Amino acid sequence: MLEIQTIRAEMPVARQYSFMDHAAVAPISGRAGAAMRRFIEEAESHAYARSGIYPEARRVRQLAGKLLNCHSEEVTFVPNTSTGISYVANGLQFSKGDNIVTTGAEFPANIYPWMNLRSHGVQVKMVPEDNARIPYERLIELIDERTRVVTVSAVQFGSGFRTDLAALGNYCQQRGVLFCVDAIQALGVVPIDVRAMKIDFLSADGHKWLLGPEGAGLFYCRHELLGLLRPSSVGWLGMKDCQNFGNYRMEFRDDARRFDGGSYNMAGIWGLGASIEWLLELGVNQIWDRVRMLTDRLVEGVRSKGYRVVSSRQPGEESGIVAFVSAKHDHAGIVDHLRQEYRTIIATRLGRLRASPHFYNTEDEIDQLVEHLPAH
Repeated sequence: MLEIQTIRAEMPVARQYSFMDHAAVAPISGRAGAAMRRFIEEAESHAYARSGIYPEARRVRQLAGKLLNCHSEEVTFVPNTSTGISYVANGLQFSKGDNIVTTGAEFPANIYPWMNLRSHGVQVKMVPEDNARIPYERLIELIDERTRVVTVSAVQFGSGFRTDLAALGNYCQQRGVLFCVDAIQALGVVPIDVRAMKIDFLSADGHKWLLGPEGAGLFYCRHELLGLLRPSSVGWLGMKDCQNFGNYRMEFRDDARRFDGGSYNMAGIWGLGASIEWLLELGVNQIWDRVRMLTDRLVEGVRSKGYRVVSSRQPGEESGIVAFVSAKHDHAGIVDHLRQEYRTIIATRLGRLRASPHFYNTEDEIDQLVEHLPAH
């Protein structure tokens, strides 16, 4: 059982706001902030004299491996989700006539790297959203003998629809198709197991549900595919003998760090690591159970207020995002009203209101959000 009041003490934002927009740019956790301040103090006072800065990156990769259920050598850092997806799109070898299967509801980070391949004769096939869902059957219908990659969001940013990654990953593996996941709307709130879900590549920044800073994210590449994925951006840190600065031996590392270009965002990595460690201590399964309870309560409340819930709440398709619409009120006006009058933070996306509470939010905050929505 999560002790919510103790947890809320670790989230300074809760002292000032009823923040329920974690699907956008979330507040960083108190632990992340403290870790980043420690980094600044260390860098300011000692620089590298105590050799205490870079070893932390190794520890954070180990934490990321626990979060994803993979080996730490299969994980490296990225400044954003787009970078990791671009590693895949630009690192694979494609032939004219190959195709990519994705959805028409993706955040642009998981679209433009693939659209960029059209100049090489690669087709991008998209399954449109159907009543805020992406039917599994529609995705696999598009997979054919020329499909090289299926790439989807674990959770869709505009609807909150949660993909059955295990089913899709298993199908892709059976067909010999690579499976790439944009996990930014799931990692930290919904359990992700890259091995059980047969995920080949995964990318996610840390500034949403992981409660970390912007500019510090994770990229996963299954070990067996490291040789298949050619580093498309080459730098010194990706080389085996990278510390031997005068020996220009271009030999990539044998792990995911082969995709590294140069120096890391160490302050961000320290913050990201502190948040991941905290989430692992609490247990992602427990976090997900609580978020599911909170969003169920929210769905019931907004429906009772006359709003139409867009998000699928079918078992296995629900997430931390609840999208809903008003047939009567201006959505942007509602968002502004909640922020200015009640310090309650939600958002609009794709013509919908979008609330995305996290595990430290309370039942009272959910009820107050519903109460403060204009009635129909």
